[in-house]
Amino acid sequence: MSLSRTSARLRPRSVRAKIVSLLMLPIVSLMALWGFAAVTTASSIGDTERAKDVNAELLAPVGDFVTALQGERTAVSSGVGVDTARRATDRASAALLDGINASSSDAALLDASLPERIDALEADAGRLAALRSEASSKGATPSTTYTKYTTVIDDAFAVTGGLTGDEGTDAASDARVVLELARAREALAQERALLGAAGAGGTLSREQYALFVGAVATQRELLEPAVADLKATHQAAYQEILHGDGYARVQAVENRVRAAGPGAAAVSKTALAGWGAASAGVLEKLTAAETAAGTGATAKADPFGWDTLGASGIAVVLGLVGVLLSLLVSVLVGRGLIVELLDLRNSALEVAGRRLPQAMRRLHAGQGVDIDAEAPMRRLAGDELAQVGTALTAVQRAALKAASERAELLSGISGVYVSLARRSQVLLHRQLDLLEALEQRQQDPAVLRELFRVDYLATRMRRHSESLLILSGIAPGRGWRDPIPLADVLRAAVAEIENAPRVQIWAVPKVSVVGGSVADVIHLLAELVENAAAFSPPSTQVQLRAARTRDGLVIEVEDSGFGMNEEALAEANRKIQSDRVDLLDAKQIGLFVVNRLRERQGLRVEVRSSPNGGVTAAVFIPENLMRDDMPVAEGAQHGRGLAPAAALIQRQGMAGA
Repeated sequence: MSLSRTSARLRPRSVRAKIVSLLMLPIVSLMALWGFAAVTTASSIGDTERAKDVNAELLAPVGDFVTALQGERTAVSSGVGVDTARRATDRASAALLDGINASSSDAALLDASLPERIDALEADAGRLAALRSEASSKGATPSTTYTKYTTVIDDAFAVTGGLTGDEGTDAASDARVVLELARAREALAQERALLGAAGAGGTLSREQYALFVGAVATQRELLEPAVADLKATHQAAYQEILHGDGYARVQAVENRVRAAGPGAAAVSKTALAGWGAASAGVLEKLTAAETAAGTGATAKADPFGWDTLGASGIAVVLGLVGVLLSLLVSVLVGRGLIVELLDLRNSALEVAGRRLPQAMRRLHAGQGVDIDAEAPMRRLAGDELAQVGTALTAVQRAALKAASERAELLSGISGVYVSLARRSQVLLHRQLDLLEALEQRQQDPAVLRELFRVDYLATRMRRHSESLLILSGIAPGRGWRDPIPLADVLRAAVAEIENAPRVQIWAVPKVSVVGGSVADVIHLLAELVENAAAFSPPSTQVQLRAARTRDGLVIEVEDSGFGMNEEALAEANRKIQSDRVDLLDAKQIGLFVVNRLRERQGLRVEVRSSPNGGVTAAVFIPENLMRDDMPVAEGAQHGRGLAPAAALIQRQGMAGA
């Protein structure tokens, strides 16, 4: 239940919000995809920048240090060019230490063990002087010197291996492949160092032979397969080396030494013919090719170049264009749709709130309405919204047509009411004159009482005829020139109902009602008193009270019936207060009569619950319809009860008509 309420609260309520939500969903999705592409591209740019920093600060110095140390190892083993090789190593070592100290990259983020490896390599670089002293001492053997230099180189490769965990750049070949090529180059450098030491000693020992054979195997197992995994742009340099004369001579010497086995024959001039120049040339070319495939390519990489951005950069640009176009199209389409819907809504509200009610009021007032001018028919064209507008116009025309036909019907009914009421009034006036003559000649009380009953019935019939005229909007014929005391007005109203003895009139203020309002007030009170008597038990009385107020007079008609619920009271008050009277509504016609009389005289009428359980009808007569301290009519004081007083007022009204 709570979930449904939450979803109901989150659901857009206005049409504008719904359209915006509908159009924003694909835009948000597109923006999310564009954001992903932008983040990916930014990450590629960052990776390239980081790879360049790592290459410049660590990889390149480590590679140069390895190359220099390999040369120094060979020079120390052969005893040729040692000083030159050591100076080159010192320069590479200084550059390495500067790079390590200046490095801005967090080594631990690249590889958890990398800081420890860098520390070990830094310590090795710091112990170069001790290593050289040991190598120059009389007790040093070629194998020991070779092993110590190789250990330092292995530590350098360990750092390189940790650095290759970074993805590098698209411009460089795979770092792991380049590392394998570096190890293959190291194997060839080991061969040079071993053969140089053996040549200086005049024989190839078994240990040196085993190391040489292992180095050859490593070099051949790594070099050619690794070259096959390089990028095509970097393979050419290696293919040139592998298919060149220098590498062929290196392989020939390797084969001869392996075939000769340990001893002096392996390092004879015949066996090592062309080895020095060929191996040095191949090493130089391998170093250059390795640099071009790895650190050199990374150093030349452009973070904003095609190799880095590539398709992702195009996706970012096209995605941004797509997002902007989608926003523009969505705004234009959504705005146009919202404007059309708002125009349609405003038109519907204009029709429902102003134009149609005004036309209805003119029709009810008896004025004609031009339906074509009021609601011109549109052609059924355009999109669905235009068709809805056409449908609304059709509904408006149908409503106006129905109201016009209803107004014509009501006008006809009103005419029938007037005709019947006029005819009935003529007959009733003659009947009342005849009854008056009979009442004056009759002396028998029983017969006179029956004549009074007939008089009551005729009076009620006359009131009903007047009700037809009132509902038709025509004033009845009765009227008075002079003000009439309120007491007589109340008695006259009671005289027009059948159960007049059930009505109890309480003390009445000494005021009079102006002559022009007497007939309507009598008729209005008679309708209310008759309703009270009709809808209350016959054993109860109807209370009729009047009280003077500062602004006028309040008359209350209270019964002791079963009462009305709030809905029925509200409906009754609506009929009394409504601006329109429906002549086709046959229920509670008396309330419609009260409505017309109230409106004509400017009275206020309200029906409410009574404290004793019944219903109280309150009538407020404004001050302008009242006169204070008017003398009571002589006939009302000396008449024979209620009926003669009513008859006197009726005769006065007919005389003044």
